[in-house]
Amino acid sequence: MAEVLLEHNDSVAVITINDPERRNALTIDLSEQLAEKVAEAEENANALIVTGAPPAFCAGADLTQLGNSKDEGLKKIYKGFLAVANATIPTIAAVNGAAVGAGLNLALAADVRIAGPRARFDARFLQLGIHPGGGMTWMLQRITNPQTATAMTLLGQILDADQAVAHGLAYAKAEDPLAVALELAKASAEAPAELVRTIKATMRLTDAMHDHAEAVETELRPQVASIDTPEFAARLAAMKARISGR
Repeated sequence: MAEVLLEHNDSVAVITINDPERRNALTIDLSEQLAEKVAEAEENANALIVTGAPPAFCAGADLTQLGNSKDEGLKKIYKGFLAVANATIPTIAAVNGAAVGAGLNLALAADVRIAGPRARFDARFLQLGIHPGGGMTWMLQRITNPQTATAMTLLGQILDADQAVAHGLAYAKAEDPLAVALELAKASAEAPAELVRTIKATMRLTDAMHDHAEAVETELRPQVASIDTPEFAARLAAMKARISGR
C-alpha cells in the first residue's frame, strides 16, 4: 500500500515515502499524507529527515494525475514538498536514489541534501513537455547557480551524487545517506526546541537581507532572549564545571 511513514529517533523525525513499486511517485493522496506527517513532526521533533523507500527517492508526480490537473490539482501535488519547504525545524533530504521532477522539488525543499551513491537529480520537466512548477526554477537557482540550473532545466543535464556536491546541490555524498542525515541531525535534536526554531526563523529573515547592520539588529533580541533561558544557564554551568575539572 502506498503510504507516507513517520518514525521518531529521539528528537529526529524520519519521513519515508513508501511506494517502491511506483518509485515513490507523488499522488495527491501521498502529497496530503506528506504534509500531515511534516506537521506532526514539527510538533514532536527538533529536526526532520525525508527519504524514499528504495530504490528511488521520488520519481516525481504521478503522471496520470498530473495530466488531468489544473490550478487546484497542481497545488494539491505541491502541498507535500511545500510543507517541507515551510517547516519550522531543520530539514534534511536523504536522497537514496532518483529525485525526478516533483521529486527534485522535494529534495530542493529541504535545508540540506545528502546524496547516496545512486542519487540522481533530474529536472525532467522539459523532456515531458511540461513547464516546471512548485517554485523549482527559483529553488534550483538559489541553491546552485543560474548556469547549473539552466543546464538541468533547459539542457537536460542530470547530476549524479558527485556532481551534485560539486555544484552545491548536495551537502555531501554518503554510502548510507539516511545514517549520515541522522548523525547530522543530532545537534538540533539535542538543542532546546525553541532555540532551534528561532534560529531557523532568523536564518530565513537574514537570507533576504543585503545589509550586515540589519542582520546584527535582527539577531540581537533573540540572542538576548536565549541568554536569559534556563537551558543556557544549565549549559554554561556544565561547561564551567568541565573547564574547572581539567
